[in-house]
Amino acid sequence: MPKDRYKLMKSYMPTVGSMGLDMMFRTCTVQANLDFESERNMIKKFRIGLALVNLDFESERDMIEKFRIGLALQPVANALFASAPFKEGKPSGFLSLRGHTWTDVDNSRCGGLPFVFEEDMSFEKYVEYAMDVPMYFVYRDGEYINALGQSWRDFMEAKLPALPGEYPTMTDWENHLTTIFPEVRLKTYLEMRGADGGPWRMLCALPAMWVGLLYDDQAQQEALALISDWTAEEREFLRVEVPRTGMQTPFRGGKFQDICQQTVAISRGGLQRRGRDEVHFLKRIEEIAESGESLAEKFIGLYETEWNQSVDPLYKEFPY
Repeated sequence: MPKDRYKLMKSYMPTVGSMGLDMMFRTCTVQANLDFESERNMIKKFRIGLALVNLDFESERDMIEKFRIGLALQPVANALFASAPFKEGKPSGFLSLRGHTWTDVDNSRCGGLPFVFEEDMSFEKYVEYAMDVPMYFVYRDGEYINALGQSWRDFMEAKLPALPGEYPTMTDWENHLTTIFPEVRLKTYLEMRGADGGPWRMLCALPAMWVGLLYDDQAQQEALALISDWTAEEREFLRVEVPRTGMQTPFRGGKFQDICQQTVAISRGGLQRRGRDEVHFLKRIEEIAESGESLAEKFIGLYETEWNQSVDPLYKEFPY
């Protein structure tokens, strides 16, 4: 995408991580934004492709619970929707090369945000975190002004080297928030960012899974109980390892597949209680969780057999 902000990012990425350019040029998102009439805890928007799902919340406490569930269970989304096993036409050694790529893009603006699980988590604490993320740019009069690596806190004091003497606007703040890339991103809603894109037949399962988990009170509490005693080290282990080994990742004496199955079952219960005929959207990921075989593993099997070690048939048999 020929945007000036990406020119700045292209020059900056190699200075802060080893896979920033891979993220920019080897991964992509296709998004669909949908608005619904407002109801209590109703999903406001969802975006699919990377895939992204945007979820709203009704209070700070509700945000914190949803944020924690989302961060802890992004590896579930990664495992169930893994569909990016190839690099330059060959198996990469990962089931989600996209997921792996995000582990070393820029640790100052990416990752699992351990502070969200601390007792004093709040909107204010997220703002403090965001202000410490190095800046990319300031947008003025149709141009992106280079502010790479500069401090938002300096900007708040009109001491930004790129724009001395000028204070930020709310639009500047909104733009800055778009340059933060954690596994779950907080705006006036929560963006769930852990799933690969994949073929169109999988798309509706992603918002269905998160809505089932987070828009039914009982399901939300069950999901919170599932992840409540996971340590920061365990969450980071899953973020790093699941893109490689998916549901076969060892976890707490079993396989991560067990967690995937529990998560989908909780989501199913939430959707059933909502009573909006949404459960059928989970069918494909229920089958994946039960079998333990993701699309990525299916692709690799086909690559080694029917596809004669070529990825070309993928574009015909599994189009978006």
